[in-house]
Amino acid sequence: MQDTGDMDAEQSRLHGGIDLGSTGIKMLVVDDAGTEIAGAQVPTPWRVGPGGTTDIDADDLRSSVRALIDLVDAELAPVTSVALTSLAVAGMGETGILIDVDGRAAAPGFAWFDPRGWEQIAALPAEVRDEFAGRTGLPLGAQVSVAKLAWLRDQGTDLTGLRWLDLPEFVVAALGGDVALELSLASRTGLIDQDSGAAWPAMLEALGVDDALLPPLRGGGTAWGTASAAFGPRVAGAALTVAGHDHLVAAQANGTLDADGYHVSLGTAEVLLRVLDAPLGFAARRRLADALINEVRHVVPGKHVLVAGVKTGLLLRRALHAAGVSDRAGRDALDDAVMALPYEGELPAGAIEVTGARNDDGVLRLTLHTEASPAEIFGAVLRHSNDEVAALIAAMDREVAPATHSTLTGGWAGMASVRRARAEVLPDPSLSTREQDVAWGAADMARRLVSASVPS
Repeated sequence: MQDTGDMDAEQSRLHGGIDLGSTGIKMLVVDDAGTEIAGAQVPTPWRVGPGGTTDIDADDLRSSVRALIDLVDAELAPVTSVALTSLAVAGMGETGILIDVDGRAAAPGFAWFDPRGWEQIAALPAEVRDEFAGRTGLPLGAQVSVAKLAWLRDQGTDLTGLRWLDLPEFVVAALGGDVALELSLASRTGLIDQDSGAAWPAMLEALGVDDALLPPLRGGGTAWGTASAAFGPRVAGAALTVAGHDHLVAAQANGTLDADGYHVSLGTAEVLLRVLDAPLGFAARRRLADALINEVRHVVPGKHVLVAGVKTGLLLRRALHAAGVSDRAGRDALDDAVMALPYEGELPAGAIEVTGARNDDGVLRLTLHTEASPAEIFGAVLRHSNDEVAALIAAMDREVAPATHSTLTGGWAGMASVRRARAEVLPDPSLSTREQDVAWGAADMARRLVSASVPS
């Protein structure tokens, strides 16, 4: 972080951005010029169960956010006592928490990769299943929020009188902000008709609820109230907003909003993002969903996006663990070993078979037909994910003009072997210069919330 000097004397305003990620929860603080002043990270407090089930307790989430804010406060304390002027929260899609009329959590939140809900999706009325992709812009599967809502209903949770909040909206409400939904996050639930931007009545009926399940809808970066003192004096009184879906916030932070490029976020999930000036319509959404591609609303008002995903990061992490790599030094050494090999590796074609990268899979399966080093295996996983990325690009190219450039962000993009692999399939790739695109993008939206104009 940059040396801030005597910030109290200058009375520089501070703006915070929180990123609720699949692996960690990050926070950055910037000044009015967008300069990073402080930052910290804590683990996302998932509870992992059998069969890949993964959920989060509301109290654990609140405690983690409070601990994160305390870490940032401690980093800021030597240089300034200035409280944050504004604070924005971005984060993962699909995961949310049901709250009662008093704002208390009525159930845990489920990770986007939690498998629960398949049986409930299969049991939806035939007409709902048939129209799902064209209406919602999402492939029908256990990943969407409605699958978890149906699972909770079938486990005995009475959905009557409850309201749904996506994770960033829940955290903003916990901070003292309004109870409301942000459009790009609500678009990930399976509850929204992409053409109308409102609740899809047939899905509500299938769940046995009415539109009271959905709080009011707002665009990302709009006013969401002010923070209470419950999370400490550093954030008390800050203007609050929900920035939106993490990948879209990162794209905005990088300025990759033009319709000619891909924004590629390489986190636990790898996401390819294309911006659209208008929705593509029911039929196109159906075709795209067949390729596991979403067409949903952007955080930018009036814009839509194509969101295509593969579970690259999940597979790469499992490959590292299988190789006994658990720290940065080990990862860097493996990266060097992969780069010492040609892209195709040195084993005969088909010596290593890999599956699992599709967005409806995520289980790493390796078949070794010969002895293979960890570097050869890691390279094979990258090539497998490249095949899935190429298939996604081909499907998008059938609906919109091919992209001409790409911006890579996210933790895995720091590996040379990952960048080399993606250069095989992505047009004119470049690497983001920011380490925390989502948190910085959220902080930037927070400063814009309270600034009529800010330095570019």
